[in-house]
Amino acid sequence: MKGATTIQERLWELRKDKGLNLEELAEKTGISKSALASYESDDNKEINHGNLITLADFYQVSIDYLFCRTENREQINTPLSELHLNDEAVALLKSGRINNRLLCEMISHEKFAELMADAEIYVDGIATMHFHDTNSSLAALRAMILEKHPEATADRAIKVLEACQVEEEDFFCHVTHKTWDVILHDIRKAHENDSESAPDTTPADELIREVQKAMQSPGDRVQQFTEIFCKAFRLKYKRLSQEERSLLKKLFKKSPLIKNSGMNFRRRVWK
Repeated sequence: MKGATTIQERLWELRKDKGLNLEELAEKTGISKSALASYESDDNKEINHGNLITLADFYQVSIDYLFCRTENREQINTPLSELHLNDEAVALLKSGRINNRLLCEMISHEKFAELMADAEIYVDGIATMHFHDTNSSLAALRAMILEKHPEATADRAIKVLEACQVEEEDFFCHVTHKTWDVILHDIRKAHENDSESAPDTTPADELIREVQKAMQSPGDRVQQFTEIFCKAFRLKYKRLSQEERSLLKKLFKKSPLIKNSGMNFRRRVWK
């Protein structure tokens, strides 16, 4: 994911956040669909001053937000002192070395407060004494039983006492890891359709699925397979010469997919 860097990207994002298409936005703002489309796609398009204000008012954002001069829609010019950030944190946020937008989405997630509470408990050592007392009691009880019954080392009850002893670091690592998983999963899900997000499948996966589908359908499967192959590699099948088509057929005949498909090449006409 990345942040908007141009007014075109910002306008596109705001419209998508509203769940509107260009026609719906045109009806609500009184700005023509063609103008709105050009505002979102044409880097050199000058936006009418009145339309700029109309869009800012409609989206309830500042002109600075439209021009990507700020990431804040509501909190405008919040004093730095209110955020309680030290110099190192401010320098890092200004450096461009991290994705501030991703950081903002993490912080804004409903589970982040829970994550911070757990982190604060661990950092401040609030539960340290409780872990120590519990583990010490269990260890003492286990030692007392083994002193009287040394042969019970592998006994189920003794193993339970041992399993009940949990290290503080292990506990908080497990707890915070689960919360992080939820936060990151939700953010990833929200951005799965972004242009810069990696797709779940590769072109090879799509090609394999199309081939398998063709193998199960009626008709000239070799023809279907050839067209699928050409489409995957952006080749115009109809523009191939007869010699090129024949060569493709010879190659495909060597494929296990086709060999095991039961197709009879002698009875099919290669077009």
